[in-house]
Amino acid sequence: MPINRRGLLTAGASMALLAGCGSNTGRNEGSSARIPHLSHWYHQYGEPGTEKAVHRYAEAYRKADVRVQWRPGGNYDQQTAAALLTASGPDVFEVNGPTLDQIRGGQVLDLTDLIKDVQGDFNQAVLAPKIHEGRVWGIPQVIDTQLLYYRKSLLDAAGVRPPATLDELVDAARRLTGKKTKGLFLGNDGGGGALAGTPLYAAGLSLITPDGKVGFDDPAAARALAKLRQLYTDKSLLLGAPSDWADPAAFIQGLTAMQWSGLWALPQIKKALGDDFGVLPFPADGPGGRPAVPVGAYAAAISSRSGNHTAARDYVRWLWVERTDFQTDFALSYGFHIPARTSLAAKADKLKDGPAADAVRFTSQHGYAQPLLWTDAGRLAYQDALSRIIKDGADPESQLKAVVRRTRAELDRVGKKP
Repeated sequence: MPINRRGLLTAGASMALLAGCGSNTGRNEGSSARIPHLSHWYHQYGEPGTEKAVHRYAEAYRKADVRVQWRPGGNYDQQTAAALLTASGPDVFEVNGPTLDQIRGGQVLDLTDLIKDVQGDFNQAVLAPKIHEGRVWGIPQVIDTQLLYYRKSLLDAAGVRPPATLDELVDAARRLTGKKTKGLFLGNDGGGGALAGTPLYAAGLSLITPDGKVGFDDPAAARALAKLRQLYTDKSLLLGAPSDWADPAAFIQGLTAMQWSGLWALPQIKKALGDDFGVLPFPADGPGGRPAVPVGAYAAAISSRSGNHTAARDYVRWLWVERTDFQTDFALSYGFHIPARTSLAAKADKLKDGPAADAVRFTSQHGYAQPLLWTDAGRLAYQDALSRIIKDGADPESQLKAVVRRTRAELDRVGKKP
């Protein structure tokens, strides 16, 4: 899902990606060591202070010598996928997954027993893609989500209500468009990259059904995507902004009255606009529709090649189940995320009022995550079709039929267990 700002990358990267990993894996290589050594990999976060925080968490753990590796670069998931195939990879690592291949390939440990007493406390939408055949393979750390921001004063001046349906969004964007301000910003590509499967969920559909079938082989899908094309042809969309949808600059500068962006943008918008903004889920479409909020979460996982399974499991339980203070700190003290545990989100002071509280509520009520069975092949086919529909005016029905065929072929492929 673009839930989020971090795309799921395919496993099976070249072993050359391991160059630079170093020989200090953090593993206990000598029998005389008093406590086990563990290596813990994180991808490089952009928020200042996060790296120091994860080192601080590791130093606070007394039952093992945990050595954090902060992995820079945009190919972290590829590096990790390659490292899991060797003995030089991490013991514990965060992952945008794990993927079905990693689970079925026996590359990660079953963590079900670690969270069995608190499993119901996790946001179920972000936990769902971490579950395969009833077992939990990764523990969600924090929630990233995307929302529709709207400028209250601009809507009031135009006599426009915050849109509750996709038709209302199309109408509002048209009415809010003027000489200096566009009604809506969905990204410089017109929305295909940022929205992805969100309009399908807003139409009451899904990418993959719970029983593993194509979830958008329905006329409602074509109707929803046609309305994105209408936004484009109405010239209600801001295109060619100085920065893309993940950056709230266009919204703050008044170039657009409404913008699709991430929760991470909320503090910056609050600082610039005060109380002159609100947030909404993507509006429902059609009789069977529902509001939709894409969510995603990196998870803590354990490599099956770790030489210290017991120590790794004890450490992960301590950090991501027991130390709720660290979990809240990780979510809200550096960037702006929602804790993966609903009880922690409910208690967090920064999430109790205003648009932040609305974001938590929308995520809880309307959140969806990309399913584990939504493979890269299906995702790319859908993204290409969505771009052609929005920008080129391609027929939504014929485009989606091709994507349905491709997705079915993928589901047949992954459905065949090795």
